[in-house]
Amino acid sequence: MKQGLFITIVMVVAFAIALVIFQFLPDYIKAGGILVPILIMMILMLLTFIIERLFALNKAKGKGSLTAFYRKVQQEIKAGNIDAAISACDKQRGTSASVLRAGLEKYKLLKASGSHLSAKETMDEMQHSIEESMMLEVPLLERNLVGISTLASIGVLVGLLGTTLGMIKAFKALAKSGAPDAIALSLGISEALINTAGGLITAILGIVAFNYFSTRIDNFTYMIDEATYSMVTTLSEKEIK
Repeated sequence: MKQGLFITIVMVVAFAIALVIFQFLPDYIKAGGILVPILIMMILMLLTFIIERLFALNKAKGKGSLTAFYRKVQQEIKAGNIDAAISACDKQRGTSASVLRAGLEKYKLLKASGSHLSAKETMDEMQHSIEESMMLEVPLLERNLVGISTLASIGVLVGLLGTTLGMIKAFKALAKSGAPDAIALSLGISEALINTAGGLITAILGIVAFNYFSTRIDNFTYMIDEATYSMVTTLSEKEIK
């Protein structure tokens, strides 16, 4: 499914659910006004993106321990069993395995073609294949992170807008001649505070999720870089020998 279509579907469904939830909320939360369903929609979208990223990143890890997988591939490469190393990548089925497999397949193809490339040229070709694979895999890891950060930012602004509208109503109640309208004043303040709380919840949830996933992806890509560097170094040493 295309990213734009996915986000549109999530937005429409989240807004429909938000309207239903709004009907069952306590009156003091409903006093937040028309922006409350929008804030609920944004929170639901955030939760959807978070759940989607958790599943996607867990799938990207592949099967079994990554450390054991890297060790297995390294052992097979040192033993000269390139096919066995590729087979290990096929069994692991993670992002790391896809990147390593791209390099190994390129190395195997160059060797099978009987090319007269030097060891350095062979490694350069292999490194190029690895970089191309990384360029394809990393955007998949980072999908929806922009959406999470955008919702975190917009959540603050929507909450601030609700706060402003509530305070306008409160000051309007105070501006009446004679005794101020206590009910209108309290409703205006209540609207302001509820929208402030909704905006802060959205922002906090989004910022925490974005930082968590960004750190996790950075660590993941670092491990891939280390594994590919080790693989290229090992094969380079074998070529020189």
